[in-house]
Amino acid sequence: MRRREFLSWTIKAGAVALLPAIWTGCQRNSAPPSIDLPPLEYAEDALEPYISARTMAFHYGKHHRGYVDNVNKLVAKTQYAGMALEELVVSSAGDADHTAIFNNAAQVYNHNFYWHSMTPGGGKAPTGAVLEGLAASFGSYDGFQKAFLDAATGQFGSGWAWLLIRDGKLDVMATSNADTPLAHGLKPVLVIDVWEHAYYLDYQNQRKAYVEAFLANLVNWEFVAQNLG
Repeated sequence: MRRREFLSWTIKAGAVALLPAIWTGCQRNSAPPSIDLPPLEYAEDALEPYISARTMAFHYGKHHRGYVDNVNKLVAKTQYAGMALEELVVSSAGDADHTAIFNNAAQVYNHNFYWHSMTPGGGKAPTGAVLEGLAASFGSYDGFQKAFLDAATGQFGSGWAWLLIRDGKLDVMATSNADTPLAHGLKPVLVIDVWEHAYYLDYQNQRKAYVEAFLANLVNWEFVAQNLG
C-alpha cells in the first residue's frame, strides 16, 4: 500500500471511531440493500405548529426516502456494498469516482441525525452537563444560540448547521449540500437542516424564524446529552 493510500485509510478509520451512537437504520447484510429508512420516533404531526405534518410528509416521506432508495441502488456491486451507513459516509468522502454515493449516503445520515435532534416539547435552555458545556465553549447559553443562529442563517444556499465536538470543546459549523462533520473527523451532537425543503412550506423564505422556532421549541437536549456522554 502506497504511503498516500495508507494515510487516507488511517484518517478514515479514525473518523469511524468518532461516530455518535445513534441508530441510523443501517445493518450489515450479506446482500444489498443494507440501508433502511428508520421510523420516526414521533408522529408526523407531533412537531406542529413549528413543523407541519405536510412538511414532514414531503421531507421525511419523499426527500429522505429518495436518498435511501438512491444509495442502495448506487452501492450495489461496488466496494461499498454492505457497509454500515456511517462507515459508508466516511469511506466514500473524497472519492471522486463515487461522489453520488457519498452525497446520498451523507444525506441519509444527516437526515437521520436531524430527526433525532428534535422532539415534541423540546427547545428552551438545557440543564446540567449540556448547559455547562455550552457555557464553557460559548460563554453562555445565549452565546451558543447566537453562534448557532448565525451559522444556520449565514449558510448560503442548501446545507446544515451543526453543534459538534472539535478539539475537546463544543463548536458550531455550517456545511453545504450533503457535507457532514463525519467527513472531517468531527463528532456531531446536534443539527438543523437548512435546505429550503425543510422549512419552505411553513416559513417560506424566513429561515431565521424557522431556526428560532427550532431552538425555542424543538431541540432534543436529551439526544445532545447522549452524544456528549
